Amino acid sequence: MVLGVVTVDLGTSMSEHAAHYTRLSVARRGAVMTIGLARAAKRNAFDRAMLRELSQAMTEYDDDDALRCAVLYAEGEHFTAGLDLAEVGPAVRAGEALFPPEGVDPLGLHGRVRRKPLVMAVQGWCLTIGIELLLAADIRVSSDDARFGQIEIRRGIFPFGGATIRLPEIAGWGDAMRWLLTGDIFDADEALRLGLVQEVCAPGAQLELALGIAERIAEQAPLGVQATLASSRIAAAKGPDAAAQALLEQARALMESEDAAEGMLSFKERRDARFVGK
Repeated sequence: MVLGVVTVDLGTSMSEHAAHYTRLSVARRGAVMTIGLARAAKRNAFDRAMLRELSQAMTEYDDDDALRCAVLYAEGEHFTAGLDLAEVGPAVRAGEALFPPEGVDPLGLHGRVRRKPLVMAVQGWCLTIGIELLLAADIRVSSDDARFGQIEIRRGIFPFGGATIRLPEIAGWGDAMRWLLTGDIFDADEALRLGLVQEVCAPGAQLELALGIAERIAEQAPLGVQATLASSRIAAAKGPDAAAQALLEQARALMESEDAAEGMLSFKERRDARFVGK
């Protein structure tokens, strides 16, 4: 099997402006932040340090107004073998939080929720928390060599990072239970059918595809992008009626923005808009 290893110029390192990362590779490519899992020797298994660093990177992204989209990917042959249960399991049993309480929760379940969009690219093995990170992301792409498994049930536990909540929502009850209750492995075509990923590509092309989508998002009005995410999340969490009640208030606020004025002017002048996020 040829695995989807990628070599892409990701732009400028952010290490000058950010704390040192030992488990991630963080860079800036224009208005896009790239966050790479960089523990390939361990198949990018998540230990507690990697979990903390992922929250830190996403918080950094969410707080930087110059960054408009982020891409989460993995170095090496595999996206992730899942949680390093030998290291993480005792912390969970002891009641410790997986992520710093003041930072963004990458799984979007507790505390601070990311307000800006995230695109994900996966390849090789994508197990347990890998699937749950996909479910928490906004747009997901996969190489056609990827293999997925929510295998906690085979280890005597169950998915506690959001799969039991989100997979039934996107795939339907029967399809979700087919994979959650068996722990069986499925391929990229099935992930596409389920709605777990939106696009499947040749091995090695997944990161460039994700970056292209992220850069297209970054060209749009940032406040409009964030309002779109917020409205959609209200609908998902509270239902369509709650989302409908908030629509006009959200729209009026956007219409007062500099970007809305620029959007109208660019339309009249028949040119691309230059959005500043104000």
